[in-house]
Amino acid sequence: YGAPGVEFTGLHKDTTAVTQIHFLPGQGRLLSLLDDNTIHLWELVVGPHREVGGAKKEGGVCLKQVDNYSLPGRPGIESCSATRVTVLLLLKSCDLLCIGTEGGGVYFLELPHLMLKENQTLLQDQVTQSLPDDYRCGKSLGPVESLQEHPQQPGKILIGYSRGLVVLWDLSAHHADQLFLGKQQLESLVWERSGSLFVSSHNDGGYAVWPVTSGNTYTHQPVSSTIPYGPFPCKAINKILWRTSQRGSPVLLYSGGMPRASYGDRHCLTIQQDKEHVTLDFTSRVIDFFTIHNIELDKEFDDPAALVVLLEEELVVIDLQTPGWPTLPTPYLAPLHSSAITCSCHISNVPPKLWERLINTGKAQRSRLRTHMSWPICGGKNLAPPPKQQELLLTGHEDGTVRFWDASGVALTPLYKLGTANVFHTDCDEPHDSSNDHDIQQEEEEWPPFRKVGCFDPYSDDPRLGIQKISLCKYSNKLVVAGTAGQVIVLAFNDEPSDHSVDVSVVDLLQDREGFTWKGHDRLEPRLKPAPFPPGFQPQVLVQCLPPASVTAVALHTEWNLIAFGTSHGFGLFDYHRRNTVLARCTLHPNDSLAMEGPLSRVKSLKKSLRQSFRRIRKSRVSGKKRTITTPTSKVHEANAALAEQEEVAPVQRRIEPRSADDSLSGVVRCLCFADTFLRDGWFVYQFCSP
Repeated sequence: YGAPGVEFTGLHKDTTAVTQIHFLPGQGRLLSLLDDNTIHLWELVVGPHREVGGAKKEGGVCLKQVDNYSLPGRPGIESCSATRVTVLLLLKSCDLLCIGTEGGGVYFLELPHLMLKENQTLLQDQVTQSLPDDYRCGKSLGPVESLQEHPQQPGKILIGYSRGLVVLWDLSAHHADQLFLGKQQLESLVWERSGSLFVSSHNDGGYAVWPVTSGNTYTHQPVSSTIPYGPFPCKAINKILWRTSQRGSPVLLYSGGMPRASYGDRHCLTIQQDKEHVTLDFTSRVIDFFTIHNIELDKEFDDPAALVVLLEEELVVIDLQTPGWPTLPTPYLAPLHSSAITCSCHISNVPPKLWERLINTGKAQRSRLRTHMSWPICGGKNLAPPPKQQELLLTGHEDGTVRFWDASGVALTPLYKLGTANVFHTDCDEPHDSSNDHDIQQEEEEWPPFRKVGCFDPYSDDPRLGIQKISLCKYSNKLVVAGTAGQVIVLAFNDEPSDHSVDVSVVDLLQDREGFTWKGHDRLEPRLKPAPFPPGFQPQVLVQCLPPASVTAVALHTEWNLIAFGTSHGFGLFDYHRRNTVLARCTLHPNDSLAMEGPLSRVKSLKKSLRQSFRRIRKSRVSGKKRTITTPTSKVHEANAALAEQEEVAPVQRRIEPRSADDSLSGVVRCLCFADTFLRDGWFVYQFCSP
C-alpha cells in the first residue's frame, strides 16, 4: 500500500503464513519470511507492453517473486529447530541480511542473491566463551529476540538473547565490542539516534536504558530501569521504540506492559513524552507498529510525525505532531465489519450532486478529529483514470450505524457514517447528575490513562439498534432504514446541522388479535424533545411496529411519499408526508407464520387477512370516500374499498405444506416492492415472497 489507490498484491506458491516483511529501500524490492522458515525476495516490475486502440501502452506494475531461500539443509546448519528464524535485520547498505534463530545462532545472507556467508556465521558457543563465569552458569542464552544495527557506525549490530544478554557485535572484526549482562527475559531492543544508548524491554512489564561506552567490555547494570505500570505484576512489553524530538524529551512508545490482574486482557500501546502519557486502548490485538520520522543521517533528531499501528482487525495511524495525538482517517484498510454487518445496499451511477454532498459531509465529519495532517503513507502515484460513474456501498451495522463507502475504485474508501442511536433513549444512556461530576473527573484521571482508539468495535450497546434493511432513493435524497426492534426511520439529506424533533407513529400489526403476548425485547423509546443532528441524512419520521419484531422488508416510493414495511407478523403501508397516516396494514395469522407458533400446517389463504385489513380501512374512512379530490392518497382509498367490496368472492385457496423446524422464516414478509402496473392508473404491487 502507498498513496490512496496505489496497491500491489503478491501471492506465495505455498499457502503458508507470512510472519515478517522487510523493504529494501530504493530498490523496489522486499523480503518476506514464511512460517515454513523460507525467505522470499520480491520485486516491483513493469508488465509487458499491450496494445490499446492500435497503440502500444506500457504494462502495469506488479509484484513478482524473483528468488527464495531456506535455511535448513544448507551447509553449516545444525537442525531445523535450531535454525528456525525468529528475527530478520536488513542492514542499511541493503547488501546483507542478518538472521537470528531459535537456537541462538546468527546467520548472514548476501543480497540480492540470497547466498549464505558461512564465514560470518555467529554461533551461540562463540558468544558464551566471552562471558564471565558467574554469568555463564551453564545456561543457554536462548533464542535471538532482537537484532538492531548501530545508527552511526555501520557494520555493528546489537544482538539480544532471550535470557537477557545483549551483545554489541562488530561484523568486520568478528568480535564482541561490549556485553550487557541483563538478567531479565528480553523482548525487544531499540537504539537511541546518536548510538550512545539503547533501550531494552522485558517480560516483567519493564524497560531499561543501557549506556554504550568504549573501553568497557562488560556492563552489569542499566542506567535506569522502570516498570511504568507496576508495582504489581505486569505483562511483557513486546516492542519498544525511542524517538528523539527537538520539542522536548524523547517520545517513548511501547506495546503491552499492562497490570496483569486488572488489565491483562487489554490490547494497549503507550505513548509518553514529558508529562504527556496516553494509553491507546484497542479492541483487537496489536500485531506491529512503527513511526514515520526523519531517517536522514545529517538530522539531529528523529522528530516522529506519525505512528502506524497494525492491529488484527484494522490499521490505525496517530498524528504525533498535533497536541493530543489524534487519529487520522484511513483512506484504505478500514474494517468493513467495524460493527457486525447486518445488511447492505449497492447504489450505482450516483448523481454528481448527491455524490458531492456526501463527500463534503464526510470531510466535515473527519474535520472533528482535530488533525490537519495529510495521509503520511504516500508512496507511488495513482495512474488509474477516474471512474466513469460513481458507485456507493451502504452497510448497515449492529450498533445502529449506516456507513457509506466509495465502491468506484480499487479499494473501498469510507465516505460518511450515519448513526441512528440518537433518535432513541438506549440502554447506554445515563441521566446527567451534577453531583457526580467529581466522580466523573476521578474516572477520567484513572490510571492507566486509557483512550479508546480505532473504529473496530464488535460489541453493541443495545442490540435493538441493529439495522436490518436499507432503501435509498438517489434522486430525491431520501433514505429509509429499518431495524431489529421494529423501527422504520425516514431520513432526508440536509447540508446544515439541525435541532428538531422526530415525528413518531406507532403501527400495531396485531390490533385485531386477542390473547397474544409478545415475549421478545421492548421497543426502543424515542426521544420526544428536539435533538441536535449533524449535517447529512437527518431523521424526519419514525414508525414503530408493534410487536417490535425485526423488520424483514422495506420499500420506498418518494413520488407518493409512501413507505411499506414488513415483519414476521404482517406488513404496513404508511404515508410519511401526512403524519400518522397508516394507509393499510395486514396481519399474518399465527398459524401462517413460524415466527408465532410452529410450522405451517393448515390449509389457509392470506387473502382473508388482507380482506379484513381493507375492510377496516373502508369502515374507518367513510368520510374520505366521499371526497372526489384526485390525489394519490384518494386513489389508495378507492382501491382499498374496491378490494374490500369483493369479499363475497370465494378466495382461491392452496395447500401450504408443513416446513421443517429449521426453516424459521418461512412465513415472514420477505419482500415489498412498489411497481407500475400499466393499468388505468399507476398503482403499487405488494407481494409475500416465501420459499
